[in-house]
Amino acid sequence: MTPFTTRQPSLTEITRIQIQLLPVRVLETFGSSLISTGRGFYAFGKYFLETVRWCFKPPYRWSLVFAQMEFIGNQSLVVLIGGAFAIGAVFGLQIGSVFRVFQAESMLGAITTKALCEEMAPFVTTVLITGRAGAAMTAEIATMRVNEQIDAMEAMAVDPISYLVMPRFIAGMFVMPLLCAVCIFVGVIGSYSVGNLLFDIDEGTFVAKIAQLVEPKDLWRGISKAFAFSTLVTTVCCHFGLTASGGARGVGEATTKAVVSSLLATLFVDVIMTYFQVMW
Repeated sequence: MTPFTTRQPSLTEITRIQIQLLPVRVLETFGSSLISTGRGFYAFGKYFLETVRWCFKPPYRWSLVFAQMEFIGNQSLVVLIGGAFAIGAVFGLQIGSVFRVFQAESMLGAITTKALCEEMAPFVTTVLITGRAGAAMTAEIATMRVNEQIDAMEAMAVDPISYLVMPRFIAGMFVMPLLCAVCIFVGVIGSYSVGNLLFDIDEGTFVAKIAQLVEPKDLWRGISKAFAFSTLVTTVCCHFGLTASGGARGVGEATTKAVVSSLLATLFVDVIMTYFQVMW
């Protein structure tokens, strides 16, 4: 009787099998990533709707809302004013140097103001608020999560979305449009300073061109963007804080992800809103 023997596959055969299975593995990895991303978006959508629901459901924690308005708005004001003045001055320099070629320096103020109203002011405000207040929100809530303070809160029948997220959500919606308006005003002052000092544009011409080119709807477009961006920043930053894990390292990772995700989401929503504002 012939003994049963098992032939070991050669290296060439193993390589050939691995190459044949490569599309299956790529498809498996892509499918797993797609399912994981879909679950993440579903969880975030459910959390966002829960946050909106708590905005219309008592108890209304107005003291927490006012505290967050002071934190997001008042404590960010100095940073915002400095950044807005610099942005307006840089815009004035760039646009003025180009318009000088065509002897159209008088349009500097109008173009800068229109750009600030429609695009730059809401985006710059969002970037500054995300870097200062958004990162702090994530770090604070993530620290509470890893220290099990949120678990203790839930054990006492206190919903963390009602106590931690809702006040920040409402405060952001009120404060961000106001900060955007301040950014526009200070940016225009920065642009005027450059136009007056470097391009000899008098204040009468500067204001007249603004009144000629800039319309009230331009200001409304910027304010509406700031309103939408505020809901994104507060909900995304609080979401990463609530889902943090892994101790101090987890807090740092959650903060980094919150800032990056907030800015990417802001850019994506900005494109969509700009399309509808320009094309409709």
